Amino acid sequence: MGFYSLVAFFQKGGTFMYPILLVFAIGLAIAIERYIQLKRIRVANNNMWKKLHPVLTKGEFEQARQMANKDKSRLAQMLSMGLARQGAVRRREDIEIAMEESMMEIIPQLEKRTPYVALLSNIATLLGLLGTIMGLIEAFTAVANANPAEKADLLSASISVAMNTTAFGLMAAIPLLLLHAKLTSTTGQIIDGLEMASIKALNTISNFAKRQFETDES
Repeated sequence: MGFYSLVAFFQKGGTFMYPILLVFAIGLAIAIERYIQLKRIRVANNNMWKKLHPVLTKGEFEQARQMANKDKSRLAQMLSMGLARQGAVRRREDIEIAMEESMMEIIPQLEKRTPYVALLSNIATLLGLLGTIMGLIEAFTAVANANPAEKADLLSASISVAMNTTAFGLMAAIPLLLLHAKLTSTTGQIIDGLEMASIKALNTISNFAKRQFETDES
């Protein structure tokens, strides 16, 4: 479909084409903003883990605390809570609870505005259907007062125009649904990465505490 054909298609669809276009533009803007934000968060988490993991493995928890407190990544935000408890109580349960509490704060930040993309996709579809129904009502009303010889041609032309809104609604809805799926998948991968990092950090802390206990006992 060429540019002029697309413009003609849009113009024939009637007034409902404009709200569908607006809904699509808003959904696309949200999806792009969330994708860029999630990509930044993912890169920052990966970079932080590459720096922090060797320090944790060596048992240098004080240095790890300082690194986590200085960093702005979601990973550092979560681990700083656990490392703060590690320095105070050293109990695995308390450290785990602290990191889980931090995860409860982080997850809503990751999922923020993403559900709107799916919602706007559904709205675009419904607007397309509504536009078609309104167009059909107008078409049958016009045909009722038309010349009998022209009714068939007039009705077919009116229905063709009315169906444009449904087509355009689906053209807007399908990309938004795909973008929503991508955002949801990326968010899930980030959450999985945070959970993996928390378990690895927790196991490392527990192993060092166990070794220290065994050394003190001997």
